[in-house]
Amino acid sequence: MCDKRLCACEKKQRTRTKPDFLNRDDERAKTLENAYSEFAKIDSRSLLKKHLSRTMFDDLKLRVTVNGSTLMDVIQSGLKNPDSNVGLYAPDQEAYDVFGDLFNPVIEEYHVDFTVNDVHPELDWGSPEELGDLDPDGNYVISTRIRCARSINGYPLNPTMTEAHYTELEKKVNEALSSLEGELKGTYHTLGTMDKETQQRLIDDHFLFKEGDRFLEAANSNRFWPVGRGIYFNEAKTFLVWCNEEDHMRLISMEKGGNLSSVYARLVKAVTEVGTKLKFSRHPRLGFLTFCPTNLGTTIRASVHARLPKLSADYPRFEEIASMHNLQIRGTRGEHTESEEGVYDISNKRRMGLTEREVVFEMRNGVLEMIKQEKELEGSE
Repeated sequence: MCDKRLCACEKKQRTRTKPDFLNRDDERAKTLENAYSEFAKIDSRSLLKKHLSRTMFDDLKLRVTVNGSTLMDVIQSGLKNPDSNVGLYAPDQEAYDVFGDLFNPVIEEYHVDFTVNDVHPELDWGSPEELGDLDPDGNYVISTRIRCARSINGYPLNPTMTEAHYTELEKKVNEALSSLEGELKGTYHTLGTMDKETQQRLIDDHFLFKEGDRFLEAANSNRFWPVGRGIYFNEAKTFLVWCNEEDHMRLISMEKGGNLSSVYARLVKAVTEVGTKLKFSRHPRLGFLTFCPTNLGTTIRASVHARLPKLSADYPRFEEIASMHNLQIRGTRGEHTESEEGVYDISNKRRMGLTEREVVFEMRNGVLEMIKQEKELEGSE
């Protein structure tokens, strides 16, 4: 349960950020009003559409964070993309409090009943050894990947970062990563000096992010591209770090097959060591802070690429099992993509209200159930 001191703190933050800032910019206020009026007429299944009522809009439209972020910065991606699943982003860390009346119900629904009275638990990695191998015979799981996001204290989130912010932050990330040793030791490559052929090869190999995501573009998070963006990877390409893509840092551990213990242990070691060099942004109630509210809390996305042809042929059943275990099914190239050759990306959906250990176990248990169902269907032929 939320302690009274925390609630009072949040209330104080909201009160002090309310009125006067936007009054000096009537044009921006008019643009926001018109954009919302048009959005209200559109059919959309986004969480933004569901939770941003006219009453709430009127209450939030004059609020501004200390970095100058407005409600438009929060909702502009969802306004331009009515097919969004969520439709809002946090332009800076304070936005989660200033616009909490909108973020909180979205967070509660997406993260399955994480209410305004709940507090995200403290960091608990657990023991990687207990996870085991999801598919020791190598019949179903093609690869396993776990990533987490981190934002760095002292820098706002997209889209309120300046060009100088991007440059400074990339330098700090590079310095922190350069101290890694052993299997984590690698090289940082800045996007601005990387040739197009190398970029495309890394993108095709699912290692590198790319510009052009319309949801991020509409959120105004691709400014100054490619300044401050880059990728770090070890020699085996089993550990990667994305710098200034959607979040300040995305730390990724991955390898072929289903050895979840190995992948998770590598990530835990990397995040722990980088955390001794950089101070991560963490909210007293929401956990680690990220650009998108779907990635708050643990920020962990644990996933496999798996081929389950018989189970996925009965797609409603496939989705039912995923829902039972709070998993998400995507195409092999990520969100908003289709399956390729019957291979699906299966990952945890919840990231909040659970420890890091619990999040990864939720994915593990769901994938094991899917493999069990696939085997039963094979045996029934």
